[in-house]
Amino acid sequence: MRQVYVNGRYLPEGEATVSVFDRGFLFADAVYEVTAVLDGKLVDFAGHLARLRRSLKELGMALELSDEELLAIHRELVRLNGIDEGLIYLQITRGNAGDRDFLFPDPATPKTVVLFTQKKKLLDSPLAARGQRIVTVEDLRWRRCDIKTVQLLYPSMIKELAKKQGADDAWMVRDGLVTEGSSNNAYIVTAEGAIVTRDLSSDILHGITRKAVLDCAADLEMTVEERPFTVEEAKAAKEAFSTSASGFVNPVVEIDGATIGSGKPGPVAARLRQIYLEKSRAAAI
Repeated sequence: MRQVYVNGRYLPEGEATVSVFDRGFLFADAVYEVTAVLDGKLVDFAGHLARLRRSLKELGMALELSDEELLAIHRELVRLNGIDEGLIYLQITRGNAGDRDFLFPDPATPKTVVLFTQKKKLLDSPLAARGQRIVTVEDLRWRRCDIKTVQLLYPSMIKELAKKQGADDAWMVRDGLVTEGSSNNAYIVTAEGAIVTRDLSSDILHGITRKAVLDCAADLEMTVEERPFTVEEAKAAKEAFSTSASGFVNPVVEIDGATIGSGKPGPVAARLRQIYLEKSRAAAI
């Protein structure tokens, strides 16, 4: 049985519990991170911890655990569950104040800390091999998308909508401009070969894989433009792709029924995926 971590204890998943009065359950008052595991090692871990600390700070939540302690917990879960390839989810809530109240509890209220693993094939991805079919939807989320909270109902809704339309995922659009995917950052490649992705703001998640992939693009001396782009630009693009901790670099071959480029995964996405994986596996801890 899978072992999980809950508030200082490693437990079989069937024995792990969280209070019904936990604010993560009542208010989605919680943040999370997901770290890929390749070759039994953690990918981009320092970046995920830095973003976790930022999310906690933005919500006024303190965490007693140090980065070293969090690293040790991640590594122990990898060991206990025999994870060679997969994911580790970390969720931190504002805790259990003993009752339901919109006001934040006393800052001294212990936080709830939960981690669990998922064994999952990440490298051999059929979706990356064939390319994603994307639909666009209106971005109706709150305007602090830069904080990685567990408020994921709308992304779940649009993923389900995409599935019902025979697509793989959805990209969100605000004021005619693409913000990001349901759980990933979005990119296009122009006819001139420039990689275009939305600039950082509170409208999108500051993706850890996004940063790493843009660093790879810089190493390859590719042109990068961090700016908004329209749905029409995306449909006319030479290539399109997304990035995420679980999908790495995933090509897009169709948007709202329009074929992107040749209709097959393009060379820019393929090259970035290759380089990103090589660098990430070499630097994993």
